[in-house]
Amino acid sequence: MIVVNTETVPGFVVVAVKGMVQGNTVRAKHAGRDIAAGFKNLVGGELKGYTELLTESRRQAVERMMAQAQQLGANAIVNVRFTTSAVTAGAAELYAYGTAVVLQEPPA
Repeated sequence: MIVVNTETVPGFVVVAVKGMVQGNTVRAKHAGRDIAAGFKNLVGGELKGYTELLTESRRQAVERMMAQAQQLGANAIVNVRFTTSAVTAGAAELYAYGTAVVLQEPPA
């Protein structure tokens, strides 16, 4: 499955649009990570616990989006975007969405 944030994929032609697909996950903060982040805020630097949390959330949202595209018979997703939102105190949603398409190489 090709997943890009552009409208087109070089070397391919869109032959069918299957529709919008999305994947999301809602994650809550971990008390241990919050304590570590609080200390890190005092001295500065990367909050590695939160970086790992967001990386895992993004991976899961993309996997869910790709599964939906496969169910529609697509072999690519174009115009992929990510967004986040607070769901409740201490929990946030990561949402990935794009357009599921069927790509083919143009005739030679």
